Amino acid sequence: MLLVDGHNLLHRAWFGFAARIWNRDKTIDRTGIFGFAALLRKAQEQHAQGFEVFVVFDAEDGSQTRLEQDAGYKAQRPAPAPGLMDSLPLVKTALDHCGVRWIEQNGCEADDVIATLTTRAHAAGRPVDVMSADKDYIQLLCDDDPAVRLLNTGLGPGRRYTTAAQIHPRYGVRPAQWSDYRALTGDPADNIPGLHGVGPKTAARLLTGRHLETIPLAELRPAWTEDWPRVLRWREMIRLATKTDLPDGLLTNLPTPPLPRAPAVLETLNLW
Repeated sequence: MLLVDGHNLLHRAWFGFAARIWNRDKTIDRTGIFGFAALLRKAQEQHAQGFEVFVVFDAEDGSQTRLEQDAGYKAQRPAPAPGLMDSLPLVKTALDHCGVRWIEQNGCEADDVIATLTTRAHAAGRPVDVMSADKDYIQLLCDDDPAVRLLNTGLGPGRRYTTAAQIHPRYGVRPAQWSDYRALTGDPADNIPGLHGVGPKTAARLLTGRHLETIPLAELRPAWTEDWPRVLRWREMIRLATKTDLPDGLLTNLPTPPLPRAPAVLETLNLW
């Protein structure tokens, strides 16, 4: 199964082309829908032939639960580029046309829905690839089990997959410690500052063989102990929810048909 982080792919589609893609009379920017269709088709051709492809989008109120924990969550993010979000309804229509199932679950961020679907599939013995550039999905990787992988098609061919075996050599922690690690080092994308003075090496040292709640306060600097309750809160915000309440029957367990070329999608939907 290929689980696709829909907003992540749309953002990449919007900004990832050297030139804008317009309709025929040059009045409407179609880069978002064209790029999404093209990138998803390419990912299927190169990495997911015979897979079930399923796309997950953030709900408009998806961040609310984490905002209630910290009002600064994602507060630094600029407003979407003009026209970008106008592409979203067209993307959903195109997915329906192409036979690709998708969900935007009220009150949920895409990563929690993907985490839940991945956990269910893995428990059922079904291999899963998660397509996104978001490192928070590292939490879903399973030690000594390559059945769950991360796929970033924006990287070079030999660097696109990430497995659990690569995490400790790269970061000094295991996948299950990722939320602890990010709480210490910070996550600029989500406006989580981390502990002042704690970089990757210090975080890895503190987390050797343990999680945040088992680190003796005696090992911490006085300034860190003052911020420790915030660190624990950040950790909970970074953790992906693996028991999100989702509708039954989302997945078909059937391969998604080969996707059409992006120009054909726009032609069929009268978007040219």
